[in-house]
Amino acid sequence: MDTNQHESAFLKKLLDGAKVEWVPLGEVAEIKRGKRLTKSQLEATGKYAVYQNCMTPLGYYHESNVDYDTAFIICAGAAGEIGYSDVNFWAADDVYYFKKNRRLSSKYLYHFLLTQQHILLSRVRRASIPRLSKTSFSKIPIPIPCPENPEKSLAIQGEIVRILDRFTELTTELTTELTTELNARKKQYNYYRDQLLSFKDGDVEWKTLGEIAENRDSKRKPITSGSREPGEIPYYGASGIVDYVKGFIFDGDYLLVSEDGANLIARNTPIAFSIHGKSWVNNHAHVLEFNTYAERKYVEYYLNSIDLTPYISGAAQPKLNKKNLNSIGIPSPPLEEKKRIVAILDKFDTLTHSISEGLPREIELRRKQYEYYRDLLLNFPKPEEKTEVMA
Repeated sequence: MDTNQHESAFLKKLLDGAKVEWVPLGEVAEIKRGKRLTKSQLEATGKYAVYQNCMTPLGYYHESNVDYDTAFIICAGAAGEIGYSDVNFWAADDVYYFKKNRRLSSKYLYHFLLTQQHILLSRVRRASIPRLSKTSFSKIPIPIPCPENPEKSLAIQGEIVRILDRFTELTTELTTELTTELNARKKQYNYYRDQLLSFKDGDVEWKTLGEIAENRDSKRKPITSGSREPGEIPYYGASGIVDYVKGFIFDGDYLLVSEDGANLIARNTPIAFSIHGKSWVNNHAHVLEFNTYAERKYVEYYLNSIDLTPYISGAAQPKLNKKNLNSIGIPSPPLEEKKRIVAILDKFDTLTHSISEGLPREIELRRKQYEYYRDLLLNFPKPEEKTEVMA
């Protein structure tokens, strides 16, 4: 059985002989516009979220003007975004919401609207503030199964909602599980890293970074964005790859260390990271070369574990200059011990990285599964004469 036959059989079983009528949104649900609140009326925290021009609450208010279990559309700013709330909220004047009735499940409407989002976005007027008018979507037809029997109609709509909500729940559960696992691995990694890289006074010899590594900063060459010739060679800056260019100035294994930028203080991403093969590096990252893999990775792990504030100058524009970089003290146990430490931390890093990489992939897979079944469940036969006509 091919995909089309499968979909047809599934819908036939779901409908159980009931007919489907395509009805303009404005006829099956009353579309209301929210009411403006001034900024002075909003609270930072409160009982009822206030939605204005995006899906993030603008603030909170002590009253609500829309009941729970309601679908809505943003009509300015992030115009065309679709929302659903299972709690009471305040809809401001840049929000259209659909009043509940006995013919249409609000959650069914929400899932259906998601299938129409590309249409909504195409009808947004792109001006200084993007806007979506009520007339641009009020005539979009929505399939109403078994319209002559509201009770049966809502039961069919409810079954569709149950299936689609389950996919949404599975995505949320998976995201929570993987995020929890990732955070646990990061904590475990940080614990072992700190244990492995902590030495008692007198246990090891300390050397400066300038004694351990060869600094290759003199070979760096920045290229302005307009002067770069597109290619396949990674072009590195302070926090990683900035672009891809033609040509290279380095070919081998190096450790890059951020020279400047807010990340030196914030540490949102590693300030030390290894690169391999052909590359181009600008003057925002120091380039260090080591004799062995173990020494390079050992220093990488160590630099990312310590506070570098004493070596950073500049308040408005933090900078780790070459002199200060070379003066950083590094505990230097025998090479075999470095290899042992690096081998352990590499395993943790690989595991943590695989979860980090897998998380967005799994979420994207679940999203595609949801969209597939959503489109299948809402793919009712649509008579040609019911095709929407724009006003």
